[in-house]
Amino acid sequence: MPTELTLTWVLLFDVLIGMAIGFAVRRILGRRTHLGLAASMLSGIVGALLGEAALLAATGSGPHSPVTALVPAVLGTTAVILVATQLSRPPERTPEQLLAGGEAADVEFKSTARRNLVTGERDPKIELVIAKTVAALANGSGGSLLIGVADDGSVLGLDADLDLMKQPDVDRYELWLRDYLSTSVGAAATTSLAVSFPIVSGRQICLVRVPQATRPVFVTPGKGDGPQLWVRIGNSTRQLPLDQALAYASDHFGRRGLRAR
Repeated sequence: MPTELTLTWVLLFDVLIGMAIGFAVRRILGRRTHLGLAASMLSGIVGALLGEAALLAATGSGPHSPVTALVPAVLGTTAVILVATQLSRPPERTPEQLLAGGEAADVEFKSTARRNLVTGERDPKIELVIAKTVAALANGSGGSLLIGVADDGSVLGLDADLDLMKQPDVDRYELWLRDYLSTSVGAAATTSLAVSFPIVSGRQICLVRVPQATRPVFVTPGKGDGPQLWVRIGNSTRQLPLDQALAYASDHFGRRGLRAR
């Protein structure tokens, strides 16, 4: 009877510690996990019980004191939540699926990244639009930017931009894009971008997958202008004035959103 009673208390401890760890890990991961609070706490319970089971199997004796069971409970909870987060991640849409779905809060089409199709010349304003779009997607839920695609989804390709380069190849294009974004939105936001050059309808485009940021991503236009916060509102990219930018950063990123970087 004492052993059964002790086991009951240890299992109850595992449940409680699993819920607590699940809650804590959910808060730490924040928007980087697709798991809700209830799912995280349930994962914590499962992880803690698995940790206790592993400890029993390893030592061949039990039940153990709550202090002894704490470490495997933490490890088991963390492992289960990370696996559950990975398994719950929605699959990435293909370029064809992105084109078929049209522009949305997480999808943007741009005909070019450098050339003004009206004047035929390189246009810094066009380049700045790319930086604003990347920042806005990062400040939201992440998303995809397709360069070489018209607003209506028709595929134009990258020839207009590549013709501006001394060596017109996609490797140099990606190098330019990353260098430019590193300057305009920051190196930290740029390193997490996934850039590819799929061929769609016989033409090569640039697909930039932008992950969701954990801190606000600001655009620095240059020419004495201060940092700007851009966000996605529907399928459009808009700058927020200072008061709204502070409120958005606080609501979207929590206290980290107002902390100096």
